Amino acid sequence: MPTYEYLCEKCDHEFEQFQSITARSLRRCPNCKQNGLKRLIGSGSGIIFKGSGFYQTDYRTENYKQAQKKEKSKSDTKKEKAQAKTKGKDASDGKPKAESTKKKKPG
Repeated sequence: MPTYEYLCEKCDHEFEQFQSITARSLRRCPNCKQNGLKRLIGSGSGIIFKGSGFYQTDYRTENYKQAQKKEKSKSDTKKEKAQAKTKGKDASDGKPKAESTKKKKPG
């Protein structure tokens, strides 16, 4: 239910009233008890959706959810394989590190 703003033209009393959309607008001012209220045009407030069921992903089928899990596990496996390959390689050129062929000179 929305909150409406009212202004009394007789005494300039301004207030808000929580009313149903279908309720008739108020006419009598609670301050001066005269008929002179005007409902003001307000900016309103944003609508807040609480709970589940408001997003498309809330209604996904079980088949879709299972396919997503499988796809995620495949991508995780690929990442692990790629990381295992790069462990033995030089970070600068991607080639395996070569051991030094230079012999140390005796001292």
